[in-house]
Amino acid sequence: MFRDRKDAACKLVQKLLRYRGTHPLILAIPRGAVPMAKIIAETLDGEMDVVLVRKLRAPGNPEFAIGSVDESGWTYLAEYAEQIAGGQQYIEAEKTAQLEILRQRRASYTPVHSALEPAGRTVIVVDDGLATGSTMIAALHALRARHPQKLVCAVPVSPPDTLARVSSYADEVICLLAPESFSAVGQFYQSFPQVSDEEVVQILAACRPNPSHQQSSEK
Repeated sequence: MFRDRKDAACKLVQKLLRYRGTHPLILAIPRGAVPMAKIIAETLDGEMDVVLVRKLRAPGNPEFAIGSVDESGWTYLAEYAEQIAGGQQYIEAEKTAQLEILRQRRASYTPVHSALEPAGRTVIVVDDGLATGSTMIAALHALRARHPQKLVCAVPVSPPDTLARVSSYADEVICLLAPESFSAVGQFYQSFPQVSDEEVVQILAACRPNPSHQQSSEK
């Protein structure tokens, strides 16, 4: 059990200390992981940004993911997706709706924080927990195409079967809790409020690229 996302981030970063001094890029899956990524990036002397992906919601149950989509439109579908969705028509409509949200978020976030390039870097993708793992899979797939030196998935909690599913998309997976009995990420937090877009924008605006990494990249 974690008190809140700050507590989870402080515990999670202890498993990442070996990356301190390597200028890692910490990428949060918005919105819940953004405050966590800020803490982790500061502790590791790294930089933070967001990786924009969205889950595809099951009909009548928006908290349950049947898949996910990244900004390019690449889609991951769970094996049960079409059965639960009732057909491809719903999936395509849901994909279109989520891509529009991604476009809106990119437009909102980019003016305050230019996207950072993951190529050649240690990239640590953070979320506040995994349930089906769909959004993490989309994030890792999108980032792999941009050629990071190492791709790490770091989360406080996840069911074991989800960790197994996600592991093939990352070079390393770090998870603090992997309980067999799992119903939702929020059950493992004493306080688990939603993070607003306004809070995400404020955090990104406060983060600036690390000058020492920029200089080393230019050499």
